[in-house]
Amino acid sequence: MPASTAKSNFWAGFTQGLPFIFVIAPFGALFGVVGTEAGLDIPQVMAFTVLVIAGAAQFTAVQLMTDNAPVILILAAALMVNLRMAMYSAALVPYLGAAPLWQRALVAYLNVDQCYACAAARYEARPGMTVRERVAFFLGVAAPVAPLWYVATWVGATLGATVPEAWALDFALPITFIALLGPLLRTVPNIAAALVSAAMALVLRGLPPGIGLILAAACALVTGALVEIWLERRA
Repeated sequence: MPASTAKSNFWAGFTQGLPFIFVIAPFGALFGVVGTEAGLDIPQVMAFTVLVIAGAAQFTAVQLMTDNAPVILILAAALMVNLRMAMYSAALVPYLGAAPLWQRALVAYLNVDQCYACAAARYEARPGMTVRERVAFFLGVAAPVAPLWYVATWVGATLGATVPEAWALDFALPITFIALLGPLLRTVPNIAAALVSAAMALVLRGLPPGIGLILAAACALVTGALVEIWLERRA
């Protein structure tokens, strides 16, 4: 395949990834601020964001760290939040499974929500794409997303280190989770899971830090699955 074809797919992906900068920039900066507010220094915040590169899991882990939760519960909660990434990876195997190992490893690292959504839609719409074209498109989407995530986090961490404690920026974390949750409450199973999660979190608030959150999340997952099965049977 001509290199120009791979290059054109890369730039097509880059174009589709550009609009996400309006979300990535403030979200990354907010994590930097929240991370420093939680007691992490700038190198720790940057190591966190480069190694994990998953905003929701990072916010979850930082919140539990602030609550002095056990390490095993922090890891379990972050893993639970990121379980969707495993489904993303499985869905991409038919399209990218034949790529060289280093390309698959790079795609796996960059397989965030935005990259997966754009790539999956492109691959389904153009089944004739070669593996090289698919990889090029995926990396094109990631090109404006991942670097900006790092830069925005650094800016937020640098800013957060200079913010006076009197400003009380700890309100930023719950607001962030509300913003993440709100758009998802569009179906009956999702609403049911959210209500059960909130109720169980209140009921279990007396448990050691982190345990109540894990149990509430487990109850929410079971509730959402049961409601979805019930709705399918009715249909």
